[in-house]
Amino acid sequence: MDLKVTRYEVDEAGVATVWLHRPERRNSWTGRMHDEFRWICAQLDDDPAVRVIVLTGTGTTFCIGADPKALSGYVGKEHYDSGLSAEPANPGYGVRPEFDSDLAWQLGLRTPMIAAVNGACAGIAVALAAFCDLRFAVAGAKFTTAAPKLGLPAEYGLSWILPRLIGMTHSADVLFTGRVVRAEELDRMGFLNGVYPAEEFDDAVRAYARRLAAVSPASVTTAKRQLWADALSTDARAAVEESKRLIGTMMREPDYEEGVAAFLERREPDFSRGRA
Repeated sequence: MDLKVTRYEVDEAGVATVWLHRPERRNSWTGRMHDEFRWICAQLDDDPAVRVIVLTGTGTTFCIGADPKALSGYVGKEHYDSGLSAEPANPGYGVRPEFDSDLAWQLGLRTPMIAAVNGACAGIAVALAAFCDLRFAVAGAKFTTAAPKLGLPAEYGLSWILPRLIGMTHSADVLFTGRVVRAEELDRMGFLNGVYPAEEFDDAVRAYARRLAAVSPASVTTAKRQLWADALSTDARAAVEESKRLIGTMMREPDYEEGVAAFLERREPDFSRGRA
């Protein structure tokens, strides 16, 4: 695909960075960006060398949500059009039927995804970050769902994912008011894994991503599958029994052998042989 509004690269540690890349429009979301984002994630999730995906924005903005021109174009329309091409890439599909939908597919990826919110994050961008597995933000970053001020409902599954991240009370506040919430407040709510000053942000996220890339990829993928499957279930017994089954399966893999050896030798494990 010819990438016009996104870009990506993969480093030697297996950390892929994806940029929403419309800095002249503050990385606002379009159908073209939606298509490219899905295509990139499909390539990365299919590449066994990629162990972590970091999503961020070019410049000092993460994403201000839908492009204002697109918003005005919907006035009077009878239905919503996501702007995707006729045959978009479908990364993360086929893992669970509940995830076979826009943005929810991020939960179905083999690869853990980190949202590196480097600036303003509004509208659909809040959902983009919420459906990542982990989230970090630069100090002072402004978040807003924006929807109530546009006369719209909670969009792109935020009414499902936010209560699982920050609880019903905080979700009601954020979704009903559409108010601007600073990164520090969202951190206290539990939405973020960390907040860093601008001068430390890139290095801090990179260090975390590399730490995640160094552990067993099979373990991370399996734990991600368990985490989100259990979030859909209220059956604690089923979660426990499934974890026991997975332990029995994964104990036969090279990553377990290496992990035990490293533990006994009191050294860092080398999971370079591991597979997801």
